[in-house]
Amino acid sequence: MNTELRAPADTDVPDPATPEPSTPANADPHTPANADRRTPTEADPRSSQKADRPPAGDAGSGPAPDDRPGVLPPADADALEGLVPDTVLDGGSFGTCTLRAVSARGDSARQQGEPRRDFLLTARFGTGEQALVLVAMATGAPGVAAEVCRWIGRAVGRSHLRLGEDIRSARRGELKSGLQRLTDRCLGTLRADAVERGLAPEEYSATLRCLLLPADPSCRTRVFFGVGEGGLFRLRDGAWQNIEPRVADASGEAVVGFGSPSTGTPGDDRLTVDLGITTPPGPDMAASRSSAPSPRDGGPAESARDPFRFRASIARPGDTLLLCTGGLADPLRAEPGVAEHLRDRWSTGEPPGLAAFLADTRVRVEGCSDDRTAVAVWEA
Repeated sequence: MNTELRAPADTDVPDPATPEPSTPANADPHTPANADRRTPTEADPRSSQKADRPPAGDAGSGPAPDDRPGVLPPADADALEGLVPDTVLDGGSFGTCTLRAVSARGDSARQQGEPRRDFLLTARFGTGEQALVLVAMATGAPGVAAEVCRWIGRAVGRSHLRLGEDIRSARRGELKSGLQRLTDRCLGTLRADAVERGLAPEEYSATLRCLLLPADPSCRTRVFFGVGEGGLFRLRDGAWQNIEPRVADASGEAVVGFGSPSTGTPGDDRLTVDLGITTPPGPDMAASRSSAPSPRDGGPAESARDPFRFRASIARPGDTLLLCTGGLADPLRAEPGVAEHLRDRWSTGEPPGLAAFLADTRVRVEGCSDDRTAVAVWEA
């Protein structure tokens, strides 16, 4: 068993161009938590009922949301595979992790009878300690978000053994380079499809945010990558930390205790070569646009591109990692009540059940009515 990843308990390994944020995400670590920290299975017989209800309105700035889904989106009899349910829930346990995931239609879409534009994919590839769990979430036009997540899912699934080996062996450079090219190829395929459909690229695009979680209990490395808006937060020692990477840099200095940067040699391209992706995007997409391949080959097609984001971090026992789309990230950053509510709910030491997790993430904030997709990972 490779032991390079057994970093000290307080070690975190962000992208070298991403300074470690030290300011909690709108949560005062000195603020006392709720006195009642019982889990739903403890003494209060009403607690199991409370856990399934939307949280009280005082956690945000408006009344509690209505449980009723609202107007159903219109359906096409010849395209029923494109129907998206109002809400999906998922979860599981593996290695040292317990995972909860939800994607729910926002209040605005419910009122107007529009489909959910967020899509959530959770998948375990492989078995035993060699297994790798992928969580992918995307926001885009109807059907586009699902296409992006499934494309990434197929690529990761076909190379999950290689990815797992790179994670366990602390090959940070190879991971970042390969995942960046993988993401770029995925979004390049979307842009090519837009051209074929006669659409502007922005009309057929999506954000993408992913987590890679090894099932090996001796590996505490959690890898985030993606493009577009959203949030990456960590609840540690009763305080929220905003650990969203701020910039994308294709190179960088080595991170002590976590491998080395990519050297630019063919050996660094093992993952992308396995996937048939051999054209690197380059650190500066704008600078390389004149010599970039066509959209069908995965090259950029528009003038503005969201930066690629990457972070590999070492989890501590007791941590809760939260990855979410903007529908939850924005109120979590803007409303102290939301951060405090989730901190109190998730600091009990016991992960919530699926229904309770749904209720936790539906806390209402006035003016925040977008779809909400969130994945939380509790560390044993």
